[in-house]
Amino acid sequence: MGSPDALIRAAVHRIGARVGHGLADTAAELAIFAKDAPERLRQEWELFQEEVREEAERLERGDASPVASDADSMQGPTTESPQQVIDRLRASVADLSQRIEARS
Repeated sequence: MGSPDALIRAAVHRIGARVGHGLADTAAELAIFAKDAPERLRQEWELFQEEVREEAERLERGDASPVASDADSMQGPTTESPQQVIDRLRASVADLSQRIEARS
């Protein structure tokens, strides 16, 4: 094993290499996002306009049942027990962790 000075320099070099690699990945992801952003914004704007038109038609008809929002649809079934919710969330976290480790 090398001297403490060499170990410290090696650690600093490795940290710099890892941070640099992470920054390069982040920059590439940002470039892709920036390239796709105008199209994504256009699609989201069109979707929003369509939702507004549908809501206006519903209000004109006097429908009592409002259209479900995205937040309502993401809550999941209301019949889940707290333990089932916890188990589902743990599975999601485990899946995300595996994906992150696979990218590293």
